[in-house]
Amino acid sequence: MSDLPNYTFKDFASDQEVRWCPGCGDYVILRAMQKALPMMGRRKEEFVFVSGIGCSSRFPYYMETYGFHGIHGRAPAIATGVKLANPKLSVWVITGDGDGLAIGGNHMIHAIRRNVDLNIVLFNNKIYGLTKGQFSPTSDIGQKTKSSPYGNTQPPFNFGELVMGSAGQFYARVPDNNPNDMADIFVAAEKHQGTSVVEVLQNCVIFNDGAFDAVVDKSVREDMLLYLKHGEKMLFGKEKSKGVRFNGRQLEAVTLGENGITEADILVHDATDPNPSMHFMLTQLQYPLPVGIVRSVEVPTFEERVAVQVKNLKERSKYKKVDDLLFSGETYQV
Repeated sequence: MSDLPNYTFKDFASDQEVRWCPGCGDYVILRAMQKALPMMGRRKEEFVFVSGIGCSSRFPYYMETYGFHGIHGRAPAIATGVKLANPKLSVWVITGDGDGLAIGGNHMIHAIRRNVDLNIVLFNNKIYGLTKGQFSPTSDIGQKTKSSPYGNTQPPFNFGELVMGSAGQFYARVPDNNPNDMADIFVAAEKHQGTSVVEVLQNCVIFNDGAFDAVVDKSVREDMLLYLKHGEKMLFGKEKSKGVRFNGRQLEAVTLGENGITEADILVHDATDPNPSMHFMLTQLQYPLPVGIVRSVEVPTFEERVAVQVKNLKERSKYKKVDDLLFSGETYQV
């Protein structure tokens, strides 16, 4: 029998006052995480949350776990150090689109490229929130902000594309108004060996309210979102009457029954396909917008590769202990 305590979400809620704006999507993410942790089969002392700077980066204060509030953009680097120092820990990086993709962009892509066994959760609200409404690397072209009063002229990052381009092996996307799916995705991310990346489409009620309403509002989301499930057809719509097929070299949304299209024409989602081509195309698809686990492929982690290298070097080395090295050259005794 396991001696693991019977945790509930309350065991992971700290005594700190949660200080986000009323209605902020961060509250949903926090509760989804606190709900997910008891399902991961770990002791609470094994969890570490590392953050940078921003509204999202208050997160470690609200978790009854170990945590580290770092500096702007450097959370992946700090988390990498934590994981390498104690590989048994479940290490989580909590960041935002400004913190993680602007000043922290370089750390982000290299953590993903190395495939360190980290779990990265990026809150994407297409704006700088804590610093009062400047445009961010994910802000839309034309978006008016405090730092772009006439409209943003810079094309935004597609974070999913960035993850795929950085050789990411686990990428998921979820709206902040779907806490149940979010909790399940967090559990799947923790089980994944290697860097897991979860993008949360998060609403900033103060500086960019309604940023994702066109696709995630309850009145339209059934027709605008494609809920990906591994091994299942890519069907969407209230009646599941629409789907996604491969047409030439691109994906397209189609309606069953039109132009002779049947369910046989609809693609089956394979999140575990080692070839990232289809997953990359899914990150580019805007209608319907794919949510859920896009890619989940396990390859050797950074830690595993280093361990193999160290083992091989030890086996080949003629020095088996420190004394062998100290007395390997010219020596003399007094």
